[in-house]
Parts: sequence; structure tokens; C-alpha cells
Amino acid sequence: MTYEEIFSKTKEIVMQSDVSNIDGHLAVQINIEGEGEGAFYIELKDRQVFVEPYEYHDRDCIFIITGDNFIRLVNGELDPVFAFTVGKLRIEGSIDKALEFKNIIDTIKVTEPKTKKKKA
Repeated sequence: MTYEEIFSKTKEIVMQSDVSNIDGHLAVQINIEGEGEGAFYIELKDRQVFVEPYEYHDRDCIFIITGDNFIRLVNGELDPVFAFTVGKLRIEGSIDKALEFKNIIDTIKVTEPKTKKKKA
């Protein structure tokens, strides 16, 4: 995936979130590493969510992750806590704020069917 594809897909998914009941402010910069390398940010502000294609210098935390894993994360296919635990996600900055990011993910109304895990 290219940076543009990762950003577009992320924005498409995240903009489906209903954050009208989430107070506070949260700014998470996403640093994509590997294929599609680049940075963008997701901000929760005034009960609205914004996704913009540049670095956010007044951020609460930074997620460092591959593009494929981040798409899986915002699509609800990869739990952020699990991803952090197994090293698929690195976090710089406030861990508490990083955990708040899950609130945004939990409100996303994904219209595409989630991929099902194959049984071993």
C-alpha cells in the first residue's frame, strides 16, 4: 500500500466513528513505517474527529506501526492493546491518551464485512 492509500482508507474508516458522546481532546500522530511510510494524525476535538495528512506537533502520543497493521487496527481486526503487547505497535508519549484512542475505534461503524479468522 502507498502512503496515500493508507491515509485514504484510514480517513474513510475513522470518519464513520460516532464521537458525539466522547468529551475531551485527543491528538494521535500515526507514523507509518515500512511500505507506505509517512505520518498523519487523528484528532478528537469538540466531539468531532479529524484525520489530516501531516504531522501534529502538539500531539498526545505517537503510534508507530505498519500500514497494514494500522488499517487492521482501525477496522477493528487488531486490538490496540494486543498489538502493543506483541510489538506490532509502538507508542511514544502518553500511554493513557493512547488507550483513549480505543474509544474512537469502538465507535466506528464499519460498513465492510470484517475478515473472519480461519480456523486452524
